[in-house]
Amino acid sequence: MTASVDTVLFDIDDTLCEYRRSGDELLALAFEACGVEPFFTVEDYYARYATFADRTDTITELREECFAAIAADNDYDPALGYDLADAYTDERDHHNVRALPGAREAVATLSDDHRVGVVTNGPPEMQSDKLAALGLDDAFETVVHAGYDAPAKPDPEPFHRALSALDGEPASAVHIGNSLSSDVAGAQAAGLQSVWLDDGSTPDPVPDHTLASMEELANPPWRA
Repeated sequence: MTASVDTVLFDIDDTLCEYRRSGDELLALAFEACGVEPFFTVEDYYARYATFADRTDTITELREECFAAIAADNDYDPALGYDLADAYTDERDHHNVRALPGAREAVATLSDDHRVGVVTNGPPEMQSDKLAALGLDDAFETVVHAGYDAPAKPDPEPFHRALSALDGEPASAVHIGNSLSSDVAGAQAAGLQSVWLDDGSTPDPVPDHTLASMEELANPPWRA
């Protein structure tokens, strides 16, 4: 018999909230500010995160190193990458986020009878700004910044670190997130049930539960 769920972990980005201005928009503005035709996409940038997360201390440094490496790979001076990163940073505001429908309500409701925490891939100062903007900075009993406090998801360590802080066990815990490759795969590797916020892609790996929106957490699927 599956143990009843008493611990819930959340992802942040595109699970609890989303930026009001997309990364695509900010990157386009950065290229415009530097007077250069675009030569990489925001997906190329995100794909470099893991390479530099363990070597940098802030999101600003991480972005600079990612952009410089991408510039060099495309036969541009790495200095141009640093300039683009500065322009991107000037446009980005981590407080300028909006909660996904039902996200705040889900945290409030689930915290009534579950221990709640966060496991997020992202630097502390950036993710703290988002939680503060959402009014959720005091909502969680623990926040693990994977890639900084522990290896990045899908490594199981950040999940285990959060559960340790909450006195929780994998068999009675769920993790809610939008990414199949980091949230679903990571939760399952750590022994937790995975709850996937469906983005329309083909699920691989297959999550234990699927949500069409965070509003569905008014009736959590693990209670079905």
